[in-house]
Amino acid sequence: MSTSAETQHLAAAANRDPDGNWKRWGPYLSERQWGTVREDYSPDGEPWDYFPFEHSHQRAYRWGEDGLLGITDRECRLCFA
Repeated sequence: MSTSAETQHLAAAANRDPDGNWKRWGPYLSERQWGTVREDYSPDGEPWDYFPFEHSHQRAYRWGEDGLLGITDRECRLCFA
């Protein structure tokens, strides 16, 4: 199977400079709130049982820290959002 010119170019660049500075920063921001209860509007104080996970993407959340745009170092230790 042949590889594309872009794949060959990226492989050559990685071999030429495996720890290059251009790899230290990137556009990745983790989605920090996917595994947490964001807001509790349940009448009985049980946010995990208020609605199923399948409905979570259909809700609008007011209070959150999800990043819309940002940069981070390659280990996600320092994030600018």
